[in-house]
Amino acid sequence: MTFSSLYHEGKRKKKGLLPAVCGNQFLQHIQKFACKFNIWLQPSGSRLKPLCVSTTRGLLHRTCNNPIPASLFTLPYFLFSRYNRKRNLIKGGLTMLVHHLLSFGEPDRLAVFDQGRSYTYLDLRTLVRQCRNALYAQGIRQQTRVAIFSRKTVHYIVAYLALASLGAIAVPINSQLSQREVGFILRDSESSLLLYTGNPFAWNALEATADLEGSIRQLPLDGYLDSPAPEAPSLSETFTDQEPFLIIYTSGTTGRPKGALLSHANVTCNARQFQEILRITPEDRVLAVLPLYHCFCLITALINPLLVGASLFLYDSVNLKDIVHFIRDQQLTVLYLVPSLCSLLIRRGQPEDLASVRYTVVGGTAMPLSLLQAFEARYHQPIIEGYGLSEASPVVSVNPPEKVKSGTIGLPLPGIQVKVVDPAGREMPQGSRGELLVKGPNVMLGYWHLPEATADALVDGWLRTGDVVVEDQDGYLRIVDRLKDMIISMGENIYPREIEELVYAYPGIDEAAVIGIPDKLRGQAGCCCYTVKEGETVDPKALKKYLQQNLAIYKVPRVFRQLEAMPHLATGKIAKKALR
Repeated sequence: MTFSSLYHEGKRKKKGLLPAVCGNQFLQHIQKFACKFNIWLQPSGSRLKPLCVSTTRGLLHRTCNNPIPASLFTLPYFLFSRYNRKRNLIKGGLTMLVHHLLSFGEPDRLAVFDQGRSYTYLDLRTLVRQCRNALYAQGIRQQTRVAIFSRKTVHYIVAYLALASLGAIAVPINSQLSQREVGFILRDSESSLLLYTGNPFAWNALEATADLEGSIRQLPLDGYLDSPAPEAPSLSETFTDQEPFLIIYTSGTTGRPKGALLSHANVTCNARQFQEILRITPEDRVLAVLPLYHCFCLITALINPLLVGASLFLYDSVNLKDIVHFIRDQQLTVLYLVPSLCSLLIRRGQPEDLASVRYTVVGGTAMPLSLLQAFEARYHQPIIEGYGLSEASPVVSVNPPEKVKSGTIGLPLPGIQVKVVDPAGREMPQGSRGELLVKGPNVMLGYWHLPEATADALVDGWLRTGDVVVEDQDGYLRIVDRLKDMIISMGENIYPREIEELVYAYPGIDEAAVIGIPDKLRGQAGCCCYTVKEGETVDPKALKKYLQQNLAIYKVPRVFRQLEAMPHLATGKIAKKALR
């Protein structure tokens, strides 16, 4: 039964029962109804925003003093928000997730599967409590920065949740960074503690801390298991969900990395917004193949499943070719991927391997249309493309599963406003190219210690994404290119994305990237870098002629480079900086 149907039933039978009651009365009515009929309340209609289990059950428990069964149900977010402002019951969005895991979660349900070992929600809450106590004993308090440098493990998840429950600020570090790059983040974030994996994988991080002359301590990520500590106190009453929780450093492709500062509210709100579209259930088995230091994986494959009590499966094999067998053997239902992994599935998998999958969500970078079509033809299900950036916590838009429009990044999530503007900031008419601006509760607090960069990125509450998009008549967005990737040649704007789509459609092409290179006459010239599928050949002259037939002559790259392998970032994006 939906909340909407409950509302109308009450209105019809009791002449406005629900609108007439408020506060404790309102919650008591809902609790009584839910307990009696053991129903699942789901939001209905675009104006109703879901509230996670933790806040709902916690609110009912505290208000009615009679906890209900741990079934998943939600309340309209606008009602909760109004009530919470009045009563001030909830201290922080993510802290309530931790509270849910420690108090109300289904104890016997599988929470995390990691390297062949299963962890129930009871196991997870035990580990979080142990880690929380150990970190507090190490001097970790509200606003203390703690860096995490590790592979994807259950202990990484535990550390995230433990830090959230202490009100500390987590600083996840890309595990592929060099010692110099790691050292910069540690210094810039002013981290006082480094959590790391106990193997050579973390040497760059450990050596970086040595260069900091003892200003940062080190602790193995699972070190809390060996050092039981006294119970840490609760957060102070002054703590709110606007307090910072994460510093996510950008890749630094255009200079020094910038740390996007995200609050508890940013993170949990984005997870709830995403949940309203995808409707993950407790029965779902979710694949986490992307690194946990990446914001996309953190929100979609970690926080969102935990909000609803689903099961999370960590895949951290060196051999990504085994991912097909992992999906099939574990009967996974929700996949979060990047385009390069979709390409791998097309080459290695069979339709029956993904028979259990109901959603395949792709983010990180725009997916070539030819790859989308190849995946859908092979597995007979659409790819759900989404879009986001770290500064937006990160998800901005996604295709609704019931109405996927291939080649687009979907519709803005509920509660998120978007507009397309020209270089002068004027809003463009529908169908015109322009920079995408985003506004909503998911937008970052700002850049860590960079007020000028913050002022440039946030204009009157609107986040400048740097991405060029087109909005169609149905409100769906399509990425044209990155402003920073745009090539200006002889005064003409050239968008690499348009060229790359054509190159991907050429027979034998595996991956492609178009970049701008210096040119004395033109200022910049296009350079097409590509790799070839195994067993096939591509004649660069024929490829150039094909592009000349399909593009304006000034858009055709002047240089063609065939590579043995394309460089990638950890997120699956092609590392264009490495190609320049």
